[in-house]
Order: sequence, then structure tokens, then C-alpha cells
Amino acid sequence: MTDTPTTVASGFGFLEAPRWHEDRIWFSDFYTHRVLSAREDGSDLRTEASVWQQPAGLGWLPDGRLLVVSMRDRKVLRREADGTLVTHADLSSHATGHCNDMVLDASGRAYVGNFGFDLMGGAPLETASLHRVDPDGTVTEAAADLWFPNGSVITPDSVLIVNETFGNRCTAFDLTPGGQLVNRRVWAEFAPLPADRALDKVLAQTKVAGDGACLDAEGALWIADATGSRLLRVREGGQIAAELRPGSPVYACALGGADGRTLYACAAPDFDEAARTAAQEATLIAFRVEVPAA
Repeated sequence: MTDTPTTVASGFGFLEAPRWHEDRIWFSDFYTHRVLSAREDGSDLRTEASVWQQPAGLGWLPDGRLLVVSMRDRKVLRREADGTLVTHADLSSHATGHCNDMVLDASGRAYVGNFGFDLMGGAPLETASLHRVDPDGTVTEAAADLWFPNGSVITPDSVLIVNETFGNRCTAFDLTPGGQLVNRRVWAEFAPLPADRALDKVLAQTKVAGDGACLDAEGALWIADATGSRLLRVREGGQIAAELRPGSPVYACALGGADGRTLYACAAPDFDEAARTAAQEATLIAFRVEVPAA
């Protein structure tokens, strides 16, 4: 495992939702409104979609069509074979904040998180729901009362794990064949829930702000700690098995590369919308790790 990252690509606004797909690393750039992809080393950078209401989580349907979260209008968009984007699902009457990250199961059901409150405006924290989007676009509440549901993964044995960014924990559910989330439990806990919902106090009491995450072949999660400027390899129960400090805040991560042992991470000086809109300082960085992707 390397302790010092390499820079794969640079000059972006704010990157999120990296995914390794079809031998390329894909990611969203919030404030330039683009979904991008590149080869393993960052070369051959190309724009895959333009999402003017701010792109976030990415995933693919079983037939290969791209889904992308459109944050501000609280939709999931679908890229058709001719490259056009259409509305796959409208969550505007369901989500209580900007839609954010997303994970898809093998049947093409998407599980979409949202902020739940006005994060950038500094409003007090409100919990939010994780919503399921079926392949026909039907939206159903899958789980409620989550402290900022963010990066999610689905394990090979059908467990969905979601980071609760401001809840100091990762929460797990069994995923039924029909797409329901059952048997809710704490998968990893880093500290108690914050005692106050004022945003400054929540941030002060957040020990691990789990943002994006990815799963490795041993069942451990790599978690981007959004307020701790580190990547953590976490086992079920909360044991931190490894820690990488890239020297910059990181907000999401993905395992990929030809051998699955490249840990990509989205780095930026901060997550302030005004600052990140004004400057192109975000980078995609990478570490080499020992255990490959699940």
C-alpha cells in the first residue's frame, strides 16, 4: 500500500461519486455540471453527460444505460443509447433536500440519498430518508431517520450499507429479493450521535464524517472522511484497519484499475459551494492498496 497519492486528473470544481466501469474511472463534477470519465491513468478525459442541475451519484442499469442523480431538481436521469438524457425518476415530492449519492442493485433498483436540510445555508440538521427508485421510475421510501444518508454499497450477500455522514456511523440493512431494506442495524459506530442539531455543533461532534465509500474483496469499507481529511479502511464493528492521509480533504472513493487495487479519491480544499464554484482546485487522486475491489 502506498502512503503518498498520485494525481490522476486536476482542474475541477468539486468531484464526487467515482465509479470504475468498463475499464474507465467515472466521476461527477458538481459545479462544472459534468459527468466525466478517463482511462486508469487519467488520460483520454471525456465528458459523458452535462447535468445542469448538478450531477452526483452514478450507476448503470442492467442493460448498460447510465443513471445519474440530478441534485438540485431532485431527479434521477437516464442516458439513452443516442446520448440524450431523460427523466428516469422524479424525487422532488419525496426528498427533503438535494439528492446526492446512489447505489444500484443487480435488478436495476437505485437507492438514492438526500441532504434532508439546507447544508450550504447552514440550517440545523434534519434527518432524511433513503429512497428506492424501481426500474420503471416508481419512487418508494426505503429507510427513514438517517443522519445525512450518503455513500452506499451493496455487498455480494445482499446487504446495503449506507454512510450517515453526520451520525458517526454506517448503517446496514438486509436487501430482500423485492428490494425492501429490512433488519436495520449499526454496521460501524465511531462516536455517539451529536447531541445538538445546530450545524456548527454537529460538525464539532462528528468524529468520522463518512461521505463516499467503496467495498473491497475482504468485506471492508474504504470511507472518505469528509471532515477528517483521510481515507479509512473499516471492518464491520467499526475497527479501523488502515488510514491514509492525502494532505487534503477527501469526499468520495472508489476501487478500480486493471487489478482492482487502485483506490481513487475525490479531493478538494473544502466543500463550500461558493468557494468551489469560484475555483477549479479539485483533483482526482489515487493510492495503491493491497486488497482489490469486491
